[in-house]
Amino acid sequence: MSGGNDTFLGMPAFPENAAAAVQDSQLRFNLRKATHTIRAKRAGVVGELPDWLELRQAGKEIKDHTLRNLERYLLQLEEAVTAAGGQVHWAADAEEANRIVADLVKATGETSVVKVKSMATQEIGLNEALQAEGITAYETDLAELIVQLGDDWPSHILVPAIHRNRSEIREIFQDKMADWGRAAPEGLTDEPRALAEAARLHLRERFLSTKVAISGANFMIAETGTLVVLESEGNGRMCLTLPETLISVVGIEKLLPSWRDLEVFLQLLPRSSTGERMNPYTSTWTGATEGQDFHLVLLDNGRTQVLADKVGRQALRCIRCSACLNVCPVYERAGGHSYGSVYPGPIGAILTPQLRGMSSELDASLPYASTLCGACYDVCPVAIDIPEVLVHLRAKAPHPRAERLGMRAAGWVFNSPGRLAGAQRLGSRFRRFVPKHLPGPLSAWTNTREIPDIPAESFRDWWNRTDGGVR
Repeated sequence: MSGGNDTFLGMPAFPENAAAAVQDSQLRFNLRKATHTIRAKRAGVVGELPDWLELRQAGKEIKDHTLRNLERYLLQLEEAVTAAGGQVHWAADAEEANRIVADLVKATGETSVVKVKSMATQEIGLNEALQAEGITAYETDLAELIVQLGDDWPSHILVPAIHRNRSEIREIFQDKMADWGRAAPEGLTDEPRALAEAARLHLRERFLSTKVAISGANFMIAETGTLVVLESEGNGRMCLTLPETLISVVGIEKLLPSWRDLEVFLQLLPRSSTGERMNPYTSTWTGATEGQDFHLVLLDNGRTQVLADKVGRQALRCIRCSACLNVCPVYERAGGHSYGSVYPGPIGAILTPQLRGMSSELDASLPYASTLCGACYDVCPVAIDIPEVLVHLRAKAPHPRAERLGMRAAGWVFNSPGRLAGAQRLGSRFRRFVPKHLPGPLSAWTNTREIPDIPAESFRDWWNRTDGGVR
């Protein structure tokens, strides 16, 4: 499945999705084990660098500089890619991007493509769009393969199948692999080595027979027109080099001005994502090489709209490391599917509503999918202040009329010391009649907490009566 926005249309708001997810004990166990393991590895390798905070600040400043000058660097990138023999296509939204890619594939006469993991293509629902044109997209990242074979949704930025355990993966391989190509070996066990070997044999046939590949990119270098992919399995290297045609779909915010800037992010990203000092495979390519046709599709799809928001634009610094997911207590318990987006967790809670808007119940609920504990900000390698953006978006989210009237009344009371003192005395006088749980539409807040006891005397009255505790 692994679709774009259409996949999640009609989903309930986050609280309803999360309420169902937390009842799944196997899901909670899978998430807790995986996130704690990655979190511990990250902490270990980050702790080795005495200048980690300086690197983090450098990453933030490079990204901010690039976003402030995005138009200039995008044009520089287009010129460099074109000079190197590639073709650049500009896509304002998902529909245009999908049409461009489908037309490019059909022009080759092929009816299948291989993909190296790209969240941008998931964001726009490219697989479904290609399928509608008679083109089958085959995922080659192991976790994405599991999601595709299981007709599932990704639930994590780095490990899309984090919600699955080994036994579930074995069953998926046994039941579904044959429908997509080479079948799983007889007697397949749930040992990681055996599962990886089954995937390798299945994918090897696909790599050797498919002539068109679709990729994303972790970074684009404006000065040279170079694209960069970091991965851990080698499937990216196969996708990028073997096919005769390579189409890369990349969000416009993935830009870096120079090769020198890349050095900073090659330290930040592996440590923050997989807890490694260096990722196993770093692939770079510039334009069309060795007779391969290269097309770069630059995707906006709401990004310039995000860029216009002075507070919210910091979400575009994101390098998709997933560190914020691995420390988030809400994500750990609710899982990625509860967010109704290919971008789950804390970063998804601020990025998705900005890219998609908050007109749906689901998207309007995402800024509230957080305790505002701040752990996500602490681990972010480019210092995105996610709690700040969450609060900012909560103010912009649609609110029921009754809530708006209630807040207006509260503001009227709090704006006057006399009115506040009167309200406090009134509350103290009738405190024994205040219920622990509110009724009807007011019950949402007290479903999971009790109304605190109202004191017999307000602090203000106590202070006046005792002269600040002297009498």
